[in-house]
Amino acid sequence: MAIKIEMLRCFCAVVEQGNLNDAALQLARTPSAVSMMLKQFEEHVGAALFETARKARLTPLGDMIYSEARREIDHFGRTVSAIEGLSRAEEGQVRLAVTPSVATVVLPAVIRRFRRDHPKVRIDMRDMDSAAVQREMEAERADIGLGSIAGGPDFDRKLLFSDPFGVVCAPEDALALRGKPVIWADLAARDFITHRLCHLIEDPEFAPILDAAAMSVPNTASLLALVRGGVGLTLLPRRAVPEDDPRLVFLPLAQSNAHRHLYLVSQPRRLLPPAAQAFLAALEAEQAGQ
Repeated sequence: MAIKIEMLRCFCAVVEQGNLNDAALQLARTPSAVSMMLKQFEEHVGAALFETARKARLTPLGDMIYSEARREIDHFGRTVSAIEGLSRAEEGQVRLAVTPSVATVVLPAVIRRFRRDHPKVRIDMRDMDSAAVQREMEAERADIGLGSIAGGPDFDRKLLFSDPFGVVCAPEDALALRGKPVIWADLAARDFITHRLCHLIEDPEFAPILDAAAMSVPNTASLLALVRGGVGLTLLPRRAVPEDDPRLVFLPLAQSNAHRHLYLVSQPRRLLPPAAQAFLAALEAEQAGQ
């Protein structure tokens, strides 16, 4: 007969209580059931664990086994607590692959809400372009992806939001001072800074502006820093531009209906760990309140 955790609990209870009756009360069992389990444990060990029938004193072997049994029961208790914590999303990890604009504009409020309710869950967030988000999801290195991505047959995918592209410039720029929607001709011969999202704009009039761009900056934070400094201007989706930044102006396009479509992609919900399911719920709740 294999040693079971209940045998160890029974043995430790008898040691700690000093007699069968009190141990039975602690374990919510009858004294005869405790005595039988203790006998099975001693038969498996092959030696006596107590010096007398009163169970008041341990044998030297019993003393050594008690130390090991107590350690194993404590470890088992911690393991059970960890498993229950994982199942209730109290612990665990959420792996996110997101585009930089999402990381800086969309996720802070979601993470604040999630951390308030799940303080022990670790969040592993990596920002990258949409193509890399797609690769991370396909390689199962991320639970949740946010970007302009196609998804795949094995993913749950939904449109999170769409936002229009517009010109982003410094407040002292001539276009900002004019304060009108921008037409493509306004961008001719300007210092235009391109980035990966610009390739989502399919307007033929924009192609020459993109081809003539002398600077390409893939990182959103660096891109916005250059625009603030008056180095040039760019095009970005509306929600990629902080609304409370006085050093940035967003101007709508008059001749284009170009939009960035941002998708929420996840591994199938039935396969997501509870912590990732809880984060997904927090993200959807935040967007529903927008």
